[in-house]
Amino acid sequence: MADRPHSADLPDLPVREALDALRHALVEQRRAILVAPPGAGKTTVVPLALLDEPWLGDQTIIMLEPRRLATRAAAQRMSATTRTPIGKLVGYQTRDEREITATTRIEVLTEGVLTRRLQNNPELPGVGCVIFDEVHERNLTTDVGLAFTLDVATELRPELRIIAMSATPDTDGLTKLLDAPVITSEGRTFPIDVQWLPRSAPTRGKRPQRPGQQRIEPDVVAAVLRGLSDGEGDILVFLPGIGEIRRTEQQLNQVLGPNIDVYPLAGALSLAEQDLALAPSPPGRRRVVLSTDIAETSLTVDGVRIVIDSGLAREPRFDPRSGMTRLTTVATSRASAEQRAGRAGRTEPGTAYRLWSKIEHSTRTKHRSPEITQADLAGFALELAAWGSPDDLRFIDAPPTGALAQARELLTDLHALDPDDQSITPLGRKMLGLPVHPRLARMIAVDQSPTACAVAALVDERDIFRGRPDEVPTDLALRVGVLSGARRHDLADRGAVHRLRDRTADLARRARIPFDRSALDPDRSGALLLLAYPDRLAALRRGLQYQLRAGSAAFLPSNDSLADEPFVVAADLDGKRDKARIRLAAAVDASDVIANFGPDILEQRTITWNTDRNDLSETIERRLGAIALGGHTDRPAAGEATTAALLARVKATELNVLSWNAEAQSLRERVEFLHLHVGEPWPDWSKATLIATLDEWLGPYLPGARGRADLEQLDLNTVLRSQLPWPQGADLDELAPRSLELPTGHTAEIDYSGEQPTASARVQDLFGTTVHPTAGGRPIRFQLLSPANRPIQVTADLPGFWAGSWAEVRKEMAGRYPKHQWPDDPAKAVPKRMKDR
Repeated sequence: MADRPHSADLPDLPVREALDALRHALVEQRRAILVAPPGAGKTTVVPLALLDEPWLGDQTIIMLEPRRLATRAAAQRMSATTRTPIGKLVGYQTRDEREITATTRIEVLTEGVLTRRLQNNPELPGVGCVIFDEVHERNLTTDVGLAFTLDVATELRPELRIIAMSATPDTDGLTKLLDAPVITSEGRTFPIDVQWLPRSAPTRGKRPQRPGQQRIEPDVVAAVLRGLSDGEGDILVFLPGIGEIRRTEQQLNQVLGPNIDVYPLAGALSLAEQDLALAPSPPGRRRVVLSTDIAETSLTVDGVRIVIDSGLAREPRFDPRSGMTRLTTVATSRASAEQRAGRAGRTEPGTAYRLWSKIEHSTRTKHRSPEITQADLAGFALELAAWGSPDDLRFIDAPPTGALAQARELLTDLHALDPDDQSITPLGRKMLGLPVHPRLARMIAVDQSPTACAVAALVDERDIFRGRPDEVPTDLALRVGVLSGARRHDLADRGAVHRLRDRTADLARRARIPFDRSALDPDRSGALLLLAYPDRLAALRRGLQYQLRAGSAAFLPSNDSLADEPFVVAADLDGKRDKARIRLAAAVDASDVIANFGPDILEQRTITWNTDRNDLSETIERRLGAIALGGHTDRPAAGEATTAALLARVKATELNVLSWNAEAQSLRERVEFLHLHVGEPWPDWSKATLIATLDEWLGPYLPGARGRADLEQLDLNTVLRSQLPWPQGADLDELAPRSLELPTGHTAEIDYSGEQPTASARVQDLFGTTVHPTAGGRPIRFQLLSPANRPIQVTADLPGFWAGSWAEVRKEMAGRYPKHQWPDDPAKAVPKRMKDR
């Protein structure tokens, strides 16, 4: 109890004015929302002020910070305030560090650490209050931890106190979620002179670039020089990422004088580098701190009187259609700009330079977008599945249904979720305990090797190779070789290599895998990536084009060492959907593909008409998603698919591929004639109908058929006759005979293809005919021929012809063919039968 600070010992910071209201709310409602601007002291004062509360007793206070650097800094500041060593009264824990002992009463944690504790023991034994600091940043882990804690307070621990602290007054969603009062501390910010310095236009002749594309470093350097010249105190510069920080640092070191120190500040830097940036400047010296948005709210950088704001930040953006999350450079919100500017007025009047125009400022969004609406939700979905009652959880903003569904689909593919009820599997629980993306966690949990930990670290962290993106080699195996110490590479950054080795060892420790750097095997990189990225297998298609398993295209530059590999696994692509540039990958053998995806490899058989052979061909291809793994072409076997392909060919040729001999053609025409002129029961055998009903009349005759020869050998006459109605079909030859026997014994084929049956015959063959012949109930239209088989007359009324125009025809024909019979009255003439000729 002696270590607990008395209220009089608390720092004289503005938030003290809100403490009584906060205490009252925690007694009456057990929940509160505290709004206080940066510099009000909420992170340092509030946890210390609550240590003497009767409801807390001997329990501990947990305070959540969104970043590792802020976690450590907050614990150190409270320890300095209470004059106690780290780990005694105040301790902290991040993914990589733990300074907590049995006497620790205030534990400052990164949000992921709280989530792990809740998953392991939801009751949070010994914890009396959970404080969520900087909730306005709307990190995904904040939303998860807050949802879990609310669920615990509702179902298990109603006495648990919850405080949400924000630097902005945008608390509507938070108020609805917590159903808690909002307590406001006005803070104490000195006047800040905001100056607008719009970035310089691109060089004449160059095409204008979108925000974030044009290099910002020259404008930042110019603003720093102006700030050093016009103002006093240290300078805090906000830049979007470590790349811009390093380039700006290099340029400043070339132009600044010896009294100015330049320090980078980012989460990716070592603890020593971070501490150096946060330490006050010695007397007589000034410093320029180049920081990401890590210093926006939760960190105190002493001595800062000038802020230079690039107006840019890096935020994760997830594309559900491509399944990729990219850190994207975006314009900061107006709220972020106010928080950044406020850093200049913490202790004295200050100046904020904004590298954009006042007009542009008015068009920016009011607040930053919640990460839950923008990021990859795979880890989020796994946490929800492990919690066991995801439908009961409440969030300020609901996760997008499409992104959440895609995340669960990925987890199912990774065997982390049961495909039937979406519950977490034993493998999923193993994955949950590893502080990496579920893809990488699955790789480590399944393989249990140091190499898997190395691959995960290399994919999860910043690349150890430095250089222009198009000059850095793609091959992940090169990087594993550098980590192992077996290889060297000119582009490898020594500090990054050491950090990645430590990260690999940490992952191995968490996964309980013995770690030996010399055991790392670069040749297994591709096989391991397949465990993490089963959907990112890519096969060489043509040239340097690759086909991803999911269907999209990707490519490698011609000078890349992986450019001619038959199979690669892509761990990182540039995000373009039409043709992505593969940035990080490893080669994989066909045997590894088969070993990993054996059940998923499908043998696809496609039967098509081969125009070169003019016959059916069957292509047998092995496929994994959109990737073709090889195949061959052969003559198809008999079966349903072959029959369907043959019927499709018959349809495509409009029946012409079939052998329509004279008998079959005549049969079709006679039946169609009867259908048109008699009707039922004669079927419609028009070409259109026969094509439409191929399955019914032709299909039954094709079992066993394998190609064009089988179609050509079909007896169409038999096939068609089988379709005639019974018993009426037996009358076909009587109703519509194929031919007509003439008085002389000759026969004339009857053509039924037109509106009227037609036939051709020599006129002598019809002598003695007194009644005109009919077919199908209609008179046959005769074409009468001369002895030389030349047409002399067309008639459908022979008796009328004999009595009428025959006399004129007779005169002409008798002169031409005097040896032939030309009677005056053909109806009474006795024809010369074949045996009499």
